[in-house]
Amino acid sequence: MTSKTLSGAAAIAALPRDRLLGEFSLWSADLANMQRDLERIEPYVDMHHIDVADARFTPGFLFFPDFVARIAALTAKPIHVHLMVEESIVEEQVRQFIEAGADLVSVHAETGAAGLRAVKLARELGAEAGVVLRLETPVAAAEPFLQHVAFLTLLGTSIGVKGQSLSENACDRLTEARSLMQSAGRESEIILAADGGIREQTVPLLRAAGAETVVLGSLAFGDRDLPGRIAWLHGLEKAA
Repeated sequence: MTSKTLSGAAAIAALPRDRLLGEFSLWSADLANMQRDLERIEPYVDMHHIDVADARFTPGFLFFPDFVARIAALTAKPIHVHLMVEESIVEEQVRQFIEAGADLVSVHAETGAAGLRAVKLARELGAEAGVVLRLETPVAAAEPFLQHVAFLTLLGTSIGVKGQSLSENACDRLTEARSLMQSAGRESEIILAADGGIREQTVPLLRAAGAETVVLGSLAFGDRDLPGRIAWLHGLEKAA
């Protein structure tokens, strides 16, 4: 078992803000050899990303609290749970995943008032909260959440399907989100994240558009030179 020096909101507050973060999606790990993959990436990952899906808000099922609890016992790095679930269960799911070891739980803006209650609950339970927008959802839908979250994640592909190309609107949406954060007076408190369509040729574009973290799948797990890949990632500059 690996002991964490920081957990919950404190672990998220300690993330570096002077470079692009590497958020590793465990959906792309070798699920039959998870402990081996976790040991391989531990020196390079800033945060583990775990997608959770209820097969109603998204096309299929993904992961559950027991899985998160097992991951939490094997890593010292923060765990970000992305809840792709309907509003009727989002609050209870936030509670269950925080109890399992999630440091940050992001809910979808599309869950409306229930999602707002869920992010407030996450913070009451000592974790940090985030909000996510589907590709087709206007960026302005995040506005009610901005006073309550530490992460704003924009999906650059259709929800719940791996291997898609980045939408041509993804970078413009990041720029719009940055303006929204500025208007709310929380640009320095919220980390802007890009999820979906993460490829070698798209990451520099997303970084230039304002992304502060990208959710890495095959770009990390499929790279034989992981130290080199992460050095490249950390060296990408954000546009002034």
